[in-house]
Amino acid sequence: MNLATKSSGWEARPVAVEARGLTRKFSGKTILDNISIAIAEGEFVALIGRSGSGKSTLLRAFADLDDDAEKDGQLWLPESSSVLFQDSRLLPWENVIRNVQLGLHLSPAELRQKARKALADVGLSEREQAWPNTLSGGEMQRAALARSLVREPKLLLADEPFGALDALTRIKMQELLQSLVKAHKPTVLLVTHDVDEALVLADRVLVMEDGRISHERHVDLPSPRRQSDARFEQLRAELLAALGVFSPNNQLQHAGDRP
Repeated sequence: MNLATKSSGWEARPVAVEARGLTRKFSGKTILDNISIAIAEGEFVALIGRSGSGKSTLLRAFADLDDDAEKDGQLWLPESSSVLFQDSRLLPWENVIRNVQLGLHLSPAELRQKARKALADVGLSEREQAWPNTLSGGEMQRAALARSLVREPKLLLADEPFGALDALTRIKMQELLQSLVKAHKPTVLLVTHDVDEALVLADRVLVMEDGRISHERHVDLPSPRRQSDARFEQLRAELLAALGVFSPNNQLQHAGDRP
């Protein structure tokens, strides 16, 4: 069994998410191999790894979106969770505010109030009546983020939510997510290919390889985290080495294969 424990400084908080011996197979092929993990309430965990390592499968298990899998192991989750995908998944036939309200069962006045507050939090107050096909990529992800957080989830599952955005928009979305997580205080599991993104956002980074958690690192960096800091670069090199991108001499093993 490989066990990813709660990171240093979080031991006093109750556990929000726990898996023991979690295994997932598809058509007889093992994708998650006996994973055990505990995440504390309010902790932000980033999950990195090469394509096919099992990152998204683990997130889908936590989201209960893997009915087609052969399952084994135990899983404890909070009562409420939301999923933020790389694709915003906005309904094109509904305007922005209706997309944010989707699935909420409240009075019309409460729906408007909560949705408008969520849109204000992501800077889309003036776009509530807009149609999804008129939004930029960043605006679509802002709307998706509002839809995820309007429900006040105890667990936010984010599957490469900024992977399709340009570099500048991605930085702005990282800052927005960081501020909203601080305000709403959900437990977060973020799947990303970007080591720098993981180090900027997360309290703890887990590396997956062949369906198992192969490496774990608590990110003990002061805020705001700067990529130019020597400690940031040290942690980055450690994680890249864990991914097999850096050799022991800190030389890139595969040009263009940076996560």
